[in-house]
Amino acid sequence: MTMTHELGLHLNGLEQLQIMLDQDLRCPIAKTLDIKMVEAEDGRAVFEATPDKHLYNPNYFVHGGFSATMMDFACGYASMSKIPAGKSVSTIDLKVSYHRPINKDTGLLRAEGIVTSSGKRVIFSEAKLTDQDGRLYVSATSSVLVFNLE
Repeated sequence: MTMTHELGLHLNGLEQLQIMLDQDLRCPIAKTLDIKMVEAEDGRAVFEATPDKHLYNPNYFVHGGFSATMMDFACGYASMSKIPAGKSVSTIDLKVSYHRPINKDTGLLRAEGIVTSSGKRVIFSEAKLTDQDGRLYVSATSSVLVFNLE
């Protein structure tokens, strides 16, 4: 059973996101990586996380997969906000660009996803990962497939 099924198939994507936000409901990977949704509205979703050493790669920087996951959450949930009840989304493309390295001293990171184009079958979005001073660390573009939940 998916989180969408648990929340209720009668809810549209934005209604699901609002419940998840209000009740701090997170999927397992968000719990594991301590990534938290902090805002959700029509066509937009924002996530925050504070990276630490347990996310380091062999070069003592945060692994790119962590940043890519934040981008996937931001783009995916922004896209989810556009879908009607009984539907869900799945990422079909995620292009990530890394602008500067991240380490434990970077502090709180904020991933903001925005829908750029929304169709019945595919939704396109973009996201930026910034620190508290607005410095850009990662940017991404994404497309998701909209499908029926049955």
